Amino acid sequence: MIFLLLFPGYLLVNIYIAARLLHWLRCLNSRLGGRIPAGIALGAYFFAALSPILAFLLPRSGFAIAVRRLSAYWMGVMLYFTAAMLIAELIRAALLHTKLRGSQLFSRAGAAAVGGAVILAAGAVCFWGGYNARQIRTAEYEVTLDKQVPGLEELRVVLIADTHMGYAVGRDHIRNMAEKINACSPDIVIFAGDIFDNSTAGLDHPEEIAEIFRSINSRYGIWATYGNHDIDEEILMGFTFNWSGSPPNDSRMREFCEKAGINLLCDETKLIDGKFYLVGRRDRSKPGTDDGSRLTPAELTKELDTSKPVFFIAHEPDELSETAAAGADIDFSGHTHDGQLFPLTVITDLMWENPCGMLKKDSMYSIVTSGVGVFGPFMRVGTDAEICDIRIRFAG
Repeated sequence: MIFLLLFPGYLLVNIYIAARLLHWLRCLNSRLGGRIPAGIALGAYFFAALSPILAFLLPRSGFAIAVRRLSAYWMGVMLYFTAAMLIAELIRAALLHTKLRGSQLFSRAGAAAVGGAVILAAGAVCFWGGYNARQIRTAEYEVTLDKQVPGLEELRVVLIADTHMGYAVGRDHIRNMAEKINACSPDIVIFAGDIFDNSTAGLDHPEEIAEIFRSINSRYGIWATYGNHDIDEEILMGFTFNWSGSPPNDSRMREFCEKAGINLLCDETKLIDGKFYLVGRRDRSKPGTDDGSRLTPAELTKELDTSKPVFFIAHEPDELSETAAAGADIDFSGHTHDGQLFPLTVITDLMWENPCGMLKKDSMYSIVTSGVGVFGPFMRVGTDAEICDIRIRFAG
């Protein structure tokens, strides 16, 4: 199990960080290094550091929910605190070989100042990331398709994905999203997966959230497919503990979608008002089928009249060439979060042909949204939470 292999390293990193914090406290004031203040500081630190594990182990309760929400922030805090500390240590190591070695920079006061700078820098980035994650922006795209649709010259689509509703993302964030969607006056809303964050148990006000979704106004409704987190399974620090491969989709998630007015397409096609097709693909890594299989793009479109527009909803922006060859005009996706946190944004750019935005792939457009919610830390640094307002014109 990957988590068990990585946990010793995680523990060692936290021990090192805690040791540096105690050193900075002692440099700031020798009394802060005493047994009681040091014990309080270490207790608070390791409670936060172990909060993801505590949240995983504790039975559901108000306290467990509070711990889980703390853990949702902690991994981001640790990421940026570690980065700031490493930068400070590298600078210190470099200055040891200069004339500044005997300066006040290497005194107790200098060490306290460095520690304060690390804490302030990491805190500022985390504060910004938490604030930015709550600001849902609207990305605008325009597409012209060389197809005729009788009675329809233009289609206004709002693409959303990755709400990850659960312990971190709740009612208020979804209400903000719904207001942004309604402001676009969409003809149809396309939901490209990761509706839930691996469980329905974490929804803070499920009935109210369902009502918020029903308040979204669109001519053709909300159409969705599942993502890799629309599966009921335990997650610990990003790792699953399922030994049987891909578990089946949870009936409670489908029931919520029905109450919310979200129409699911899982390896299914739907002709909308006789004008265009929606094709919903199962997720690649978590298809939710008994044997872990999903249909290919070609299998999904073999019976379709491709003289009509064909729109794919696929959580992950994979198999773009195959999807284009199957007759798709637009592939709507999410999953990537555009990296969510710098420097993970760089890795995402290397992993995906289209990590975010719009890309022309052969005769098809791939449109990938960075998503509404978050996975893990409730922070966004270097990326935005967004919905996509897409104007599709038919010029055939």
